[in-house]
Amino acid sequence: MTTTELQQVYEIIKPYVHKTPVLTSRLLNAECDATVFLKCENFQKTGSYKLRGATHAILNLPELDRNKGIVTHSSGNFAQALSCAAKNLGVKAHIVMPSSAPNAKKNAVKEYSGIITVCDPNLKAREAESAKIQQETGATFIHPSNDLQVILGQGTASYELIQEQSNLDYIICPVGGGGLIAGTSLFTHHFSPKTKVIGAEPFKVDDAYRSLLSGKIETNEISDTIADGLKTNLGSNNFPIIQKYVDRIIRVKEQEIVDAMRFVWERMKIVIEPSSAVAIAALLKEPQIFENKKVGIIISGGNVDLGQLPF
Repeated sequence: MTTTELQQVYEIIKPYVHKTPVLTSRLLNAECDATVFLKCENFQKTGSYKLRGATHAILNLPELDRNKGIVTHSSGNFAQALSCAAKNLGVKAHIVMPSSAPNAKKNAVKEYSGIITVCDPNLKAREAESAKIQQETGATFIHPSNDLQVILGQGTASYELIQEQSNLDYIICPVGGGGLIAGTSLFTHHFSPKTKVIGAEPFKVDDAYRSLLSGKIETNEISDTIADGLKTNLGSNNFPIIQKYVDRIIRVKEQEIVDAMRFVWERMKIVIEPSSAVAIAALLKEPQIFENKKVGIIISGGNVDLGQLPF
């Protein structure tokens, strides 16, 4: 894609999303001996960056398809985002959610008028229910992380960050299904080509790390990480982008995620979810990489079930 086409992506969704703040922390800078800028998508509408991609995907559907509705499967943040985007644009949204999804995220979907179908907590069940709804209603399926229009929308968070803070040495963002890091790396390549993009991933679901090593999409045998938003696998559309533009992936332990989340809550007084804390944990885990560097971090979301805090 060209820089002009990517700028058009941003202009299309701009009326529907917040331009989120970029925050700094003297304490965080001191911890890693770097200058760190947090792109706070936890302050985005619906509490995560995913409204960007959801909005862009719906806006790119023909009107006839919009009238038939949309469907997705999601454990939470994309479910909320697609429901909100659909409500804003007058489109019916069917959301397939696993029974294990946090209650806070289920309730938010209902508030945005999303029609929830609960399924067993595995990918096969999600896909089966989504296909059934498609067949029954004619709704268009929008994948949370592998739809190209979603990927492009997600990348606009990094575009805003780069416009506000030029000459970043690194951008770190969490890796789950791959939509955020693919969009981030694509926009960064075009608008700040000297900036390296680094992914952050839990050891317990390190499929992206292994995928870059093997050259093919890997899956996880277990998914019991605290970072519930990062349990999904890479897809056929985002993986080639990640292979081309992502520098490396740093893996972190569960306790490192909890410690990073607590640090941000206590010291910066902002609410981030475990999936966002993974990126902070990566920064703190390997500070020698970032010493005396200018580092951007995508804080992906702040949707936390307060009854299930890890500290």
